[in-house]
Amino acid sequence: MFTGIVQTQATVKTLTRRGEFVQLCLQVEPQFLVNVQLGASIAINGCCLTVVHFTETTVNFDVINETLRLTNLGELSVGSVVNFERSLKVGDEIGGHHVSGHIHGVGTVAQLDISDDNWAMWIEFPEDFMRYIFAKGFISVNGASLTIGQVKDNRFSLHLIPETLRLTNLANVEVGTRLNLELDQQTITIVDTVERTLERR
Repeated sequence: MFTGIVQTQATVKTLTRRGEFVQLCLQVEPQFLVNVQLGASIAINGCCLTVVHFTETTVNFDVINETLRLTNLGELSVGSVVNFERSLKVGDEIGGHHVSGHIHGVGTVAQLDISDDNWAMWIEFPEDFMRYIFAKGFISVNGASLTIGQVKDNRFSLHLIPETLRLTNLANVEVGTRLNLELDQQTITIVDTVERTLERR
């Protein structure tokens, strides 16, 4: 379980591909690996991955075909910057919303509106997500817990504050960038329950 509050950015140090399998090594500042253990869960671009090896400043993960299919992790290369969040511990403050690290799919940046004081983007999402995406609802984008602005057809807008841009890799996106999306599980549960109840009537 995660909060969607990205702690830092990590850099891809090495990446080895073997068919539909990737061995990923990330470099990160040592304070973000304090007390890490083999088997620990860390969200990388919002995707929950399992630690298979680590040093004081690096951490390794195995990424399998299903993860590569559903996320943007297959597009990484050496030097890529990713969002990094350690798993939630009992007693931690939840500054965002409950995030599982299970990516539902990928959205594409369709439009960027940038000024001195404001940064907004429109993301195009798969049409089958439509009934779960609402204005002012929660969504995780590359692991960052964000509030949806407007929804038009199969696009939604985000308005990003400077602190979000500083801590995450969302400041690096451009039109066409693909971003990991995790829908809010509470919204999914409510919508599916209401739909099933109405179908029975």
